[in-house]
Amino acid sequence: MEVTLLSSATLIVLGLLAGAINTLAGGGSNLTLPALMIMGMPADIANASNRVGIFLQSLTGAIGFKKHNRLETTEIMPMMVPTLLGGIAGALTASYSPESLLKPMLLGAMIIMSLIMVIRPAMIVPDMDTIPLKVSESKKGWAGLAIAGFYGGFVQAGVGFILLAAVCGVLRYDLVRGNALKLVCTLAFTTIALIVFIARGQVDWVPALILSVGFIIGAHLSVKFAITAKSETLKQILLIMTLVGCGAALLF
Repeated sequence: MEVTLLSSATLIVLGLLAGAINTLAGGGSNLTLPALMIMGMPADIANASNRVGIFLQSLTGAIGFKKHNRLETTEIMPMMVPTLLGGIAGALTASYSPESLLKPMLLGAMIIMSLIMVIRPAMIVPDMDTIPLKVSESKKGWAGLAIAGFYGGFVQAGVGFILLAAVCGVLRYDLVRGNALKLVCTLAFTTIALIVFIARGQVDWVPALILSVGFIIGAHLSVKFAITAKSETLKQILLIMTLVGCGAALLF
């Protein structure tokens, strides 16, 4: 992929939007992944290169939530088991899939996930005072995290919705704490995916790092907003982000 001033500026802006969307809801990669392919990256390289920004965005967001005491640390390790198992399987599937099959699989998965979240957004909006369940208390929560890990390792785009469905919809965390835990889970399976993709030489580092600048800024700003916003405002933003993600997937 040729890197120009225009393409660099475009990547930073798209990364900023995607970082904000991913931190508050999910589906930001519905913007960045198709854009990388439109700019000339093969599907497998775009899928791998996009993960650099996702990794740094998730790290930035998780640290931000932790500094503001919105990250529940006691359940992180139990959540890691199903998330990482799924992530390993998903990353290997994506890395070894033929490019001729990978592009339609990626775009199809993005569209399906976006449509699901438009049809069923209410499944992930528990009240702030709801007492959450432990992963060990919920087989559905464990399975949801494993599915999210596989999907995240495979394609990433829209995985935030699956994670919120598992963390908020099943385990009943509120949206602020759910988003914080979502970022930690994303960081976990993205790390696994990146190791696979880097080992196979599938990351185009220069555009990946340029895109990452936007991801980091978007995540940083969104954490500050999330911890001060009202619960109803976050619910409305989740619905809007769902529609944006769906529109982006259908458009590209």
